[in-house]
Order: sequence, then C-alpha cells, then structure tokens
Amino acid sequence: MPLFKNIVVYRIGPDWTPPALEALEAELQRLAFQPCQPTQELSVGWMPPRGAENGAMVENVAGQWILKLAVERKAVPGGAVRAELEARCKAIEAEHGRKPGRKEKSELKAEIVHTFLPRAFSKRATHVVWLDLQQRALVVAAGSMKAAEPAVRQLVDVMAELKHVLVLSPLSTAMAPATAMAEWLTTKEAPAGFSIDRDLELKHSGEDRSVVRYARHNLELDEIGQHISEGKLPTQLALTWNDKVSFVLTEQFAIRKIDIRGVEDAPKGEDGFDADAAIATSELAELLPELLASLGGETKMQAPA
Repeated sequence: MPLFKNIVVYRIGPDWTPPALEALEAELQRLAFQPCQPTQELSVGWMPPRGAENGAMVENVAGQWILKLAVERKAVPGGAVRAELEARCKAIEAEHGRKPGRKEKSELKAEIVHTFLPRAFSKRATHVVWLDLQQRALVVAAGSMKAAEPAVRQLVDVMAELKHVLVLSPLSTAMAPATAMAEWLTTKEAPAGFSIDRDLELKHSGEDRSVVRYARHNLELDEIGQHISEGKLPTQLALTWNDKVSFVLTEQFAIRKIDIRGVEDAPKGEDGFDADAAIATSELAELLPELLASLGGETKMQAPA
C-alpha cells in the first residue's frame, strides 16, 4: 500500500519553527493510539508510521518527517437504536400512562447506545502526515480537506502543547483549479511538463447540477469544449507529470489516485518503508511547485485553517 494515494496540502505559516525531534517523539508517545474500550465510541491517537510495534512515532527520512494518526469509531446501527427506543417509550407509556418528554428520550437513547456499544463493530482509519520542513508544507494522506481535518486538528494541538504554535492555510493559487482545467481542455493543451490523461468529471453549477463523466476515454473531443461553454466546469481531471507521477486533480486542489512510477521497482530494505517514503516525498516535493506554477503561482496565505 503506497504511503500517499491521496493528499491534501497546507502551507505552514512563516513564524513556525519545528520542535526538537525528541520532544515531538515524546509527546506523540504520550498520545499513542489505544483501541476503543467496550463502551467507547471514538479513539484517536498516534501510531508508528513504519508499522512496527513499539516503533518510533516520527520517522525522519532524508529530512522529511513522517507521522501517522489512527482514528477508530464504533457505530451502533441507527435502526436498532430507534427500534429499542420506541419499545422503551411504549413500555413507559403503558406503565405510567404518559409519553416520555424530549429530555427523557435523549437520556434513553444515550443509555441504549451505551448498552449496544460492546457489541458494535469498530472501524479504523489511518492518515499518514508528512511535514516538509524545507518547503514549509504539511501534507496529509486524505482525499479532501474534510477527511484531513482529524489529523490537522490533532497535529495543531500537539504543536501547541509543545509551544510551537502551528498556523496552517490551504494552498491558494492565482487561478482556480477548475478554471485552469477548463482552459487546458478547451485549448487541448496541458501546461508545460504535464499531459492530460483519460479521466474527467464536469459539473454544472446551475440548479440542475448536471454531471458528465469520462472514464478511460480520449479527452481531445470538441464536445468537452461544448460542455464547458454551456457552463459545466471540471471538478476532477487526470494528469501525468513528466511521465513520472499520474494523479487526479480536483477543483479544491486535492490530489487523488497518485501513482508514482518506479516505486514498485525500487530496491527495498527490510520493510521497504524508507525507500517508499524517500521516493514519494522526493517526487511529490518536485511535483507540487510545478503544479502550483501551472495554476498561476501561489498567492498569499489565506485565513488559518
């Protein structure tokens, strides 16, 4: 499994200085992930990115810091909760001749969820976090900013605890990705260093919210320009950079379905982590500035995320 299949990138504020690696390691060890207890709905914590038990919480690969956050949730089926709540409300009405009020219903619901939790299945998600100190970028392995929020929030809290306040902002470009992608498709000309691949999604911003998708399809079609002239804008476009990295760019500047060529063929160490991390961070660190340049360059930091 590649380290970075999808990424969201944030710019680190100019005043931030990284803490000592040892201090960060100690804080993440203190906040190590623990699986949900029988009646616990949510557990969030850090775990060794290499995957080794009792391994380091921060891996320093060629100056790039790699971390990993785990989020585990237990989900009780809503239908089961509603059925049990209805049964209990009917029992109260039959025994006491009254219907439970809103507050009592809420308390009953919480009690039912607590009762069901030990039997609920847990679902765990992990997010690799990459701190590029040289380019002052935070990269989260997630497909959208909403998905990246737990990792961003936890890392900001860690840095605040270490008194190295971390101010982050989503990357902002002179040209909106949707506008740029529309221009590339209309002119049938990708920016220097990039080529347009065979996957595309177009959406209309009007009331009908119509969607057109092309999958594994030639995109040098006049009809695509017609869709764009009618008001549909690209929300996802597959691209390849320098014949080395294929990916899908979204309208929100998320980068998805990343495929770095040569990763599978690279010499591996004992677990392959160092080689994978070194290749991925090196290629993506080169790709990002060129992708920003293709969108007219990066503008000033937006309001902190």
